[in-house]
Amino acid sequence: MISSGLMEKPAVAASLLAADMFDMGASIALAESAGADWIHVDVMDGSFVPSITFGDKLVADLKPHSRLPFDVHLMTVGPEHLVPAFVKAGADTITFHLEASVHAHRLAETIRAAGVGCGVSIVPSTPASLLSELLPVVDLVLVMTVDPGAGGQALIPACLDKCSALAEERERRGLSFLLSVDGGINVGTAEAAGAAGADVLVMGSAFFSAPDPAAIVERVKLAHRSGRSGRR
Repeated sequence: MISSGLMEKPAVAASLLAADMFDMGASIALAESAGADWIHVDVMDGSFVPSITFGDKLVADLKPHSRLPFDVHLMTVGPEHLVPAFVKAGADTITFHLEASVHAHRLAETIRAAGVGCGVSIVPSTPASLLSELLPVVDLVLVMTVDPGAGGQALIPACLDKCSALAEERERRGLSFLLSVDGGINVGTAEAAGAAGADVLVMGSAFFSAPDPAAIVERVKLAHRSGRSGRR
């Protein structure tokens, strides 16, 4: 399970979608040495989003060689059918899309009952208000700040308004889920994400394409803290 203590300490999740597929082990080692806090695994099925990426075997093969938590993001139809395999593979958190699950409450409870952190995600066109009934039974809410399916896109600013609304709802109801943002996160957008209440920043292209990934992680965390302090 994941700790709500991250609300006071921003986490950077290195997204393997932008990693070097030829040497994934080196990409994991780079994430660790550069100060990333999580490994983010985008699982795409070619139906929910156009691309096809990773399966549970990747997580099973990489997990024993990393000390970082593995945050699995299921961008798939029928996520309930994939959850058991990713639990077995060693995922620390499994996030499914609200848009892809009819029985989302049941799926959230199933994931948590397996001893794994449960996340729910929404795409830019989905209102944050539709998450209301799920907020007490999830550990993580992932707000997509780009239309999912490809890396390297620019953040859609209006999506951060949803993050702000969820942060306010969390405080009002005394809940403890973490807020994560994914899409277009870099040094230039991290401050706004922090001001919107985000706890976890998913970085792909900005991290793996950087000449000095460790410096990028440090600068992103500083920008996030600046935004968070301004919010208070």
